[in-house]
Amino acid sequence: MHTETLGYIAAFLTTAAFFPQTIKTIKSRDTASISLAMYVMFTTGIALWLGYAFLIESMPMIIANIITFVLSSTILVLKLSEKSPTNR
Repeated sequence: MHTETLGYIAAFLTTAAFFPQTIKTIKSRDTASISLAMYVMFTTGIALWLGYAFLIESMPMIIANIITFVLSSTILVLKLSEKSPTNR
């Protein structure tokens, strides 16, 4: 299997796995059971992976991390906008 093909398959699977949670969170607006610290660290990590992907010019990583960053940022923004004190 070609290296880039493996990268695209991995990128597709890990990014696609994020869609159900994002859709569920957008529809329900329920972020009470989501850890704020985890999403801050995760979204920051994805941003760093994206920077790394640009530095090594890996298109599968660039595409996957752009999409995953948008999805995780969406959930993070919803979590940050939650009115309950449980988001701290």
